[in-house]
Amino acid sequence: MNVFMTGATGYIGRNLVPTLLARGHVVRALVRAGSETKLARGAVAIRGNALDASTFIDQIAPSDTFVQLVGVAHPSPAKAAEFRSIDLVSVTQSVDAAKRANVRHFVYLSVAQPAPIMREYVAVRAEGERLIRSTTLPATFIRPWYVLGEGHRWPYLILPLYWLAMLSPASRDTARRLYPVPLRKVIHALVDAIERPPSSGVRVIEAPEMAKAAQIA
Repeated sequence: MNVFMTGATGYIGRNLVPTLLARGHVVRALVRAGSETKLARGAVAIRGNALDASTFIDQIAPSDTFVQLVGVAHPSPAKAAEFRSIDLVSVTQSVDAAKRANVRHFVYLSVAQPAPIMREYVAVRAEGERLIRSTTLPATFIRPWYVLGEGHRWPYLILPLYWLAMLSPASRDTARRLYPVPLRKVIHALVDAIERPPSSGVRVIEAPEMAKAAQIA
């Protein structure tokens, strides 16, 4: 695949890019000027602003797949305004640009939903999904709740609470949907989404599917 990616230098992107390159895909990554050195070797740097489609729309072609990873780092309820000024603006600009550039598949890193907390964050991601659904683009939504990895390990402390919640029929589905997913599993889900695009409509990959998936070859 020929992949155009936003958020390529972030927590997820910096792990996804080298995986895709190792599997023979072309990765063209949108970066701010001065951030080119943060990209994995072999990726093509496209300078632009993820909040302004006019700075990168002419650079999307010849990519056939658009991967949207932009998001506020370390989300918390205190960052509600940033979710709207960064996450929502970015996905709005990306969806419009991808549609006009005639990409064949839009991959969106969303979030598990519904959820009883982080409501503004979930609302923004749901709005991003709605925008994508409103187009005719085949799409895949990846919906982890929390991604476990370097610098993101504190949820290990509360995993026993998830296990207890799974014992109750009333809370089992919610606990499974919101169960933290290891970074490698999220990367696997993204690679699988990129390599197996839907011919039409939207495919949704939730945490339980990510947890059960085998390691990519």
